[in-house]
Amino acid sequence: MIVFDLSCRNNGHRFEGWFRSSSDFERQQDNGLLLCPECGSANIEKAVMAPAVGRKGNQVPDMRVETAEKSQADAPVPVAQVATVTPEMRMAVETLVRMQKAALEKSRWVGGGFADEARAMHYGEREAEAIHGQATTDEIEDLIDEGVDITPLPFPVAPPDIVN
Repeated sequence: MIVFDLSCRNNGHRFEGWFRSSSDFERQQDNGLLLCPECGSANIEKAVMAPAVGRKGNQVPDMRVETAEKSQADAPVPVAQVATVTPEMRMAVETLVRMQKAALEKSRWVGGGFADEARAMHYGEREAEAIHGQATTDEIEDLIDEGVDITPLPFPVAPPDIVN
């Protein structure tokens, strides 16, 4: 799997997308299958992102704290789009975007604590409510094995603290 930071050209919304490969991203974009989860726009492009390069084993990590400033690295990268998607397909994806947006408005963001929160509700340790957040693949597999009722969201969701 590969993760790309994506940007909505129409409104500047930033979100991430998970793809099997770069060619999978290009195929979905060429077929008009990528939509902004905030506004439903199909005018999507890759945003510049820093590569995740691990340090050498013989290096000591730099523990300095740096402030997060917007830089040239945040500027969108121009990407061409050829829409070959049918109107029915576009309508289906737009419907999914609206449904996810409505569901998120009625649920609480729990971030990386999703697995613990969902498990506590499943076992009656906490009152049940609609939540959304993030979980690792191992956490998801464990929740499913325990019979916890969860479902993946069709589109990536940005944490509330990084949404404008």
